[in-house]
Parts: sequence; C-alpha cells; structure tokens
Amino acid sequence: MRRWIAATAIFLALAMAGGRAPAQEVVDRIVAKVESDIILMSDIRQLARYQLFLDGKSQSDAEILDRLIDQWIVRSEASVARFPQPSDEDVNRSIERLKRAFATPQEYEARKAQSGLTDEEIRQFLKSQLYLSNYLDSRFRPVIQIDEKSIEEFYKTRVVPRAESRGQTPPELDTARDFIQEALVQRAINEQADRWLKESRTRVRIEILLNKKVQ
Repeated sequence: MRRWIAATAIFLALAMAGGRAPAQEVVDRIVAKVESDIILMSDIRQLARYQLFLDGKSQSDAEILDRLIDQWIVRSEASVARFPQPSDEDVNRSIERLKRAFATPQEYEARKAQSGLTDEEIRQFLKSQLYLSNYLDSRFRPVIQIDEKSIEEFYKTRVVPRAESRGQTPPELDTARDFIQEALVQRAINEQADRWLKESRTRVRIEILLNKKVQ
C-alpha cells in the first residue's frame, strides 16, 4: 500500500561502542507501523514543513503522526474502492485558490522559501489532500440532510454576529442560504468522518514507535 507521502529510504545509524567509531546521526527512522506499512520521521518532517507553509506554524510530532495515520486509513479505503485521482485541472484550480489565500504573490513565495518546499512538493500535497477530501465527500455527503431550522440558527448565531463585528450589514438569509447550507454540510461531513476514523482505528493494527529511543 503506498502511503500518501513519499518516504525516503530508512537509514538507522547505530552508535559504535567503546570509541571504536564515532556515533552517527540518525537520518531517518520508523515512527509507526500501520498494518504492513510504515510511517517515517521524514514523513512527519515533510508534513510539518507543509503546515508551516500554510499556517506559519506546525503541529507537534505526535499530532502530525495522528494525522498521517488517519490519512492512511482514508487512502487505504479509497484505494480499495478504486476512487479516482483528481484531474490535473482540479489540482491546478486548487493551486490557484491556495495562492489567492495569501495576501500577495510575494508572501506566497516567502512562505514557500521559509518552509523549504518546492512547487512540485506543494502540488503533490494538494493533490493528496484533494484525493482524500473528495473521497470523504463522496462517502458521507449523500446521507447528510440539513433542515431549515439549522440554517436559520447558523444565520443568527454565526453569519449576523460576524458581519456586525466587522461593521458590515448582514446579508439577507435567502442570499446567504447556499453558503450556510454548504458550511453545515461540510461540518457534518467532518463530524461523520471523525466518528468513522475512530471506529476504523479499532480494526487496524497500529504500533506507535515515535517516542521509543533508537538504540
């Protein structure tokens, strides 16, 4: 099973006893086993760089490993279902949306340089994200139903206060309805996906090695 982040080769350098050779740096190591696959420290470091690129900061190693395990579960099921990869056009549109999320093209390039990621690495991350999110959307969206009461509640508690806090006139409910409906659908997809992932973890063999010392 191919993991969603391409792993580098494993190099476990063992320190030599008795001063016969200098200790060598551990370049990479296994931090988890999921079924017959492995997750490497380099996978964590790579995702940390992507988080730094997106948000200017990254999660802890343990939090990132947790995300990688979840992604393995989603990718595994999507692969079994032969779910199609996103098209080049869809990936290109995601890249353009990502660039527009930055204030200026210069900020985008500066954050990219800070993270140390290449354009191709960013593209592969976006492609993987799109693949996983598309699969979860296709799996859970058909069973989600949003009622009028939920839409009105979201409008009163989220849309109106947010507009007023910015000194803006809130949009009419009918104008905001499609946006609210999609926001509620996405929230429901996330909630159902979280429950499914927790259940799936009980059926998957997972061994966490992150905090074990390398001898």
